[in-house]
Amino acid sequence: MIRFENVSVTYAERGAPTLRDLDLTVPEGELVLLVGPSGVGKSTLLGAVSGLVPHFTGGTLTGRVTVAGRDTRTHKPRELADVVGTVGQDPQAHFVTDTVEDELAYGMESLGLAPAVMRRRVEETLDLLGLAELRDRPIATLSGGQQQRVAIGSVLTPHPRVLVLDEPTSALDPAAAEDVLAVLQRLVHDLGTTVLMAEHRLERVVQYADRVLLLPEGVMGPPAEVMAVSPVCPPVVALGRLAGWSPLPLTVRDARREAAGLRERLGDVSPASPVPAVPSVPSVPAVRDAGPAPGASGSGRRGRFSPFRRRSGGLDASGGAGMPGLVDVRGLGVRRGRVEALRRVDLRVAPGETVALMGRNGAGKSTLLGSLVGMVEPTSGSVLVGGRAPHRTDPRELIRRVGLVPQEPRDLLYADTVAAECTAADADAGAAPGSCRALVSELLPGVTDETHPRDLSEGQRLALALAVVLTGRPPLLLLDEPTRGLDYAAKGRLVAHLRGLAAEGHAIVLATHDVELAAELAHRVVILASGEVVADGPTADVVVSSPAFSPQVAKILAPQPWLTVEQVREAL
Repeated sequence: MIRFENVSVTYAERGAPTLRDLDLTVPEGELVLLVGPSGVGKSTLLGAVSGLVPHFTGGTLTGRVTVAGRDTRTHKPRELADVVGTVGQDPQAHFVTDTVEDELAYGMESLGLAPAVMRRRVEETLDLLGLAELRDRPIATLSGGQQQRVAIGSVLTPHPRVLVLDEPTSALDPAAAEDVLAVLQRLVHDLGTTVLMAEHRLERVVQYADRVLLLPEGVMGPPAEVMAVSPVCPPVVALGRLAGWSPLPLTVRDARREAAGLRERLGDVSPASPVPAVPSVPSVPAVRDAGPAPGASGSGRRGRFSPFRRRSGGLDASGGAGMPGLVDVRGLGVRRGRVEALRRVDLRVAPGETVALMGRNGAGKSTLLGSLVGMVEPTSGSVLVGGRAPHRTDPRELIRRVGLVPQEPRDLLYADTVAAECTAADADAGAAPGSCRALVSELLPGVTDETHPRDLSEGQRLALALAVVLTGRPPLLLLDEPTRGLDYAAKGRLVAHLRGLAAEGHAIVLATHDVELAAELAHRVVILASGEVVADGPTADVVVSSPAFSPQVAKILAPQPWLTVEQVREAL
């Protein structure tokens, strides 16, 4: 179905090929999973299948890529649309209509399908992806995860023979991700659809794959064989390697069958907490008054206020003494039109504490973060950050106290090069020159100063946006899906940095569907459902008692209270 013949792709600004001498065949009716560190060319390979590379992305493609016998060098994406359906990393870039139902129908209209066929397929897709209640909703009002499901549905309705998916579950809650993957598996098994998928959250998808393609090596084979040599692997595989299990398990069920001996070895050992204790911080970190925000007159690139980006900063140990907590939310309600986004939400966050907000897509996590940074005004109740109501605080004052990294990192990135972004971030934060660049090197090694942010992968752009916000070292740091697009190594570097900030007294609130991240980083987990808090407690207590939000190690070694592979390694 898909054939790569000695394919290399080179972009002028990079010099070295992103893909080099790739030679492989993807058979019809198989699900092939692309794995590898961020920036090794997974998105480029997917783009070569859909024709986006090189027709829209530029660069030079040598060799030959054929899909169902069509050469992608001579067939542009629109000439492959009846064969290949594509969902990229950014769902918003995918949409061409305003409402859910119209978006699902658009691709079929472009192919000239009969109205009766379109109606039937739209209804089928609404049911398959759990979108029926959203059919009339404007896409702009949906959560990031809901938008991702709509994007996936819009390429399913034309019934393409090949599906190309780039991080399809990255913004989905665990239950929604399982639903989408089950749909893809049914398409593969029942209809013979060929699926080519890149995904960093291997714990979700590796068990569904028929084959795994490891980049940049270009090695393709059965999942267990490739996982045995892959530098990136899910916790279930890492635990299997540690315990010496053979063959390596790919699912929690297979691992549990092997785990009796490991449970016995661990015996009565009590696991050390994977998260350092909340430090004793006597006061809320305050930010020194650096005078008017740069560009406050409104002129120039830095003159317009972004609710996401700090303009001045730097920690000062003085100020804020005697406050009971950095975040104090009481009875918060938020209504958006007919939708009650939040209801009677209470939340306290102390300096040095890391809190993970979890829950299904559309539960209100991003809305709650928005209320903490003043982007969302409460309908009822109160929100205080450092003793101030964010929506009533001068933005130039608020951004000295709170930093937000939104789901879409492009909202923070304005400059033409990584170096220019870092220089601006240092100036905005009042930090020493080179501070942001040092963070970029820590979180994103190997990226050059001259690289344009748009040429980075989604995960790399996110790491750059994180570095921009972290340069200001805000007392309260808000992160919305901070591991979307990050490989395991990059996530490990992020966790280490955030732990360091928490140890210094910074409060961190993150909205995430990444249960493994919550297990590694959060002191507390707050679960939201339909805008209400349904659970709030220590991470181990909340996630272990919730099948949907338990990390893999907890499921494998239950009833023993282990959360991470690192805990088990230390105990052994």
